[in-house]
Amino acid sequence: MKNLRMAVKNRIARITIDRPEARNAMSREMWVELPRMLERCWHDADIGCVVLTGTGEAFCAGGDVKAMTERLEKGHTQSIDAEAAFIRGIMESSRLLHEMPKPTLAVVNGACAGAGFSLALSCDLRLADQNAKFTTAFARVGGSGDFGGSWFLSKIIGTSKARELYYLARVFNGAEAADMGIVNSAVAAETLDETAEDWASQLANGPSVALSYMKRNMNLAEHGTLSQALDQEAMHMVLSMRTEDHKEAAQAFVEKRKPEFKGR
Repeated sequence: MKNLRMAVKNRIARITIDRPEARNAMSREMWVELPRMLERCWHDADIGCVVLTGTGEAFCAGGDVKAMTERLEKGHTQSIDAEAAFIRGIMESSRLLHEMPKPTLAVVNGACAGAGFSLALSCDLRLADQNAKFTTAFARVGGSGDFGGSWFLSKIIGTSKARELYYLARVFNGAEAADMGIVNSAVAAETLDETAEDWASQLANGPSVALSYMKRNMNLAEHGTLSQALDQEAMHMVLSMRTEDHKEAAQAFVEKRKPEFKGR
């Protein structure tokens, strides 16, 4: 669709939020389309990594508050349960980014607020312009938060700091986000695209079977017990070491060359 584009090249699926005139705020139609795109990424064997980014001076300002206001002026046309069901459906985007068996990377090029911040948090890795502006934003518009942001942020930086950022909705830049551990790295704007391409290329062309098991291990670590983690790690290690990629990597190590992974 016009404001939400996906392009696949060199095993990298790049999903771009393209609505710069609204700081890449997501319309209702865009929210519906995003999980469909992510479902395709999940099941496409030719995609090894998913990158989520925005155009212009914003990553994503979250939901379209102007459109929300217009709907409120018309009055509620759905029941509370129906509205909640719709929101729960579009919030599958966060689950898909977090759970798909492929690395996901948010490249935060500018303003990252509200549900846009939540989407970035749901990715495996976050790379940001050091001057990008972050905020949970929900307290500023009288909302409680959505798209899993409170869950992700609490696990990334701890519940006390997450509560501060939600309750006070203060704005902080990419460098501060890196210091807090919210983003993995904050770089100068002129090097963001190059760094993002390097990260995405490594992820997309790495040992994809092992990376998928690695991601499952990490996700279990967020809520499982140590015993469960050890059981899963043992099984995944055995399975990954039976792949062609493992044999290739071991041979390349002996031959002192770079391995060529095939995802098998």
